Amino acid sequence: MKWRALMWVLWPSFLIAGATSATVFALVDPLEINFLGHLQVGRQFAYAAGFFLFWIMAALSSALTLHMAPRGQVFDEFGDPI
Repeated sequence: MKWRALMWVLWPSFLIAGATSATVFALVDPLEINFLGHLQVGRQFAYAAGFFLFWIMAALSSALTLHMAPRGQVFDEFGDPI
C-alpha cells in the first residue's frame, strides 16, 4: 500500500511541476534572475532547479492531502478487503 500511496503523491506532482515550470519559464528568462543580488546561474541549472522546487512543493501538498484524507477500508480490484 505504501508504494501505491507514493505513486498517488509523486505522479500528479510531477505533472504539475512540469506544467508550472513551463508556465513560469515561458514568462521569465532565467538569465534575468539574480540570486542574492549578484549571483547569476545558467539556463539549464535554473530550469532544473525550478522544476525540482516545483515538484517538491507539489509533492508536499499532495502528501499533506493524502495524510489528512479520511481512512476507510481499502479494497483491491476484485472487491476484497486488503
